[in-house]
Amino acid sequence: MNQPKNDIIAAIAETIDIPESAYEKAIARAKDLETWVKESSESAKFDPAISAQGSFRLGTVNRPLKDDDEYDLDLSWLLRNDYAKAQHSQADLKALVGRDIEAYRRARKIETAREEKNRCWRLHYKDDLKFHLDGVPALPESLERKLAIRQAMQRFGIAEPLAQAVSNLSLNITDRTRTDYHLLSSDWPLSNPEGFARWFESRMRLAVALLEGRAREARASSIDELPAYRWKTPLQRAVQFLKRHRDVMFDANPDAQPISIIITTLAARAYQGESDAASAIERILTDMGKFVNQSRPRVPNPVNPEEDFADKWDTIEGRRLQLEQNFWLWVEQAKADFLKITTSSDPQFISDQARARFRATVDPVELRRKLGVGFPNVVVTPKTVPITEPARPWRA
Repeated sequence: MNQPKNDIIAAIAETIDIPESAYEKAIARAKDLETWVKESSESAKFDPAISAQGSFRLGTVNRPLKDDDEYDLDLSWLLRNDYAKAQHSQADLKALVGRDIEAYRRARKIETAREEKNRCWRLHYKDDLKFHLDGVPALPESLERKLAIRQAMQRFGIAEPLAQAVSNLSLNITDRTRTDYHLLSSDWPLSNPEGFARWFESRMRLAVALLEGRAREARASSIDELPAYRWKTPLQRAVQFLKRHRDVMFDANPDAQPISIIITTLAARAYQGESDAASAIERILTDMGKFVNQSRPRVPNPVNPEEDFADKWDTIEGRRLQLEQNFWLWVEQAKADFLKITTSSDPQFISDQARARFRATVDPVELRRKLGVGFPNVVVTPKTVPITEPARPWRA
């Protein structure tokens, strides 16, 4: 372990990470919704289950880049029994969940109107934790499709026990942009957010000794007793670090940035169980590009390898936004900035770079203490591009 590098990464992480209380409050909102749905909703008779997905489930949430930005809490709204695709269209399911969302909004006196998105319903909460909740309507996938996915995962290199467990979590979701949205059809869009989370956890578990230590610190018999956001693994830290760098780099043009699921997937595939964040980031930035295929699927979804997370790269809009070029530009810039910030011994320079590249407020005096750096009369900093230079190459 390179302690100075990890001190620098830890200083940045303290600024961009969210407190456990924020996770707890968001999850409490989800649990309140689930309790209400099970007891009072129109869909209660279909055995509904509400569960977190996305970065809140993975434990990789960052503080919003701007003060007026919201946290995004993605939820899967699964009807587990007696609601079949043979009798209901995607539009039917979306409308049912929409009516429940509206009833819940009125019951909890949420003032902001519900908002319909292509795949979900959105509610905005305006309290001390400003966030929106996205409820994604879902049904279980068929047994035949689950078997096909399991076999595809095994061909992809995932061990049979994990492939079986994960494929069994596959879901069908709604998408109003589809031509069959209003039709009875067995071919609904496929998703597996919980399966992806389980696969991501399997990558985090490569740091066996670290996770055992986390469990002991929390006085838990095993790491499985703790929610993922309390694992604080090097992989989670690396994903937070990389997403934050991406957010700042593409602040002026977010539509052209690499999407989070691509960064998260490639980071997890490149991770090899490093026991500290700095080593994990270095490994990931060195190797993540090796997991981008030359042909489709360019970035396979590990829990459904036929799906391509980079499917927009080769579309008219993707080419206009230069999505693929921007991904490679971002990787190279992240490598350069990581090297620059972790090889300097000048706390003031590191603080300036943390602010410029991560919008992170790092106290140079405190960092000097952690790094054990004295107070020389003359501080020599490495040659670098001025932090005020506009970041032009990646803007469309």
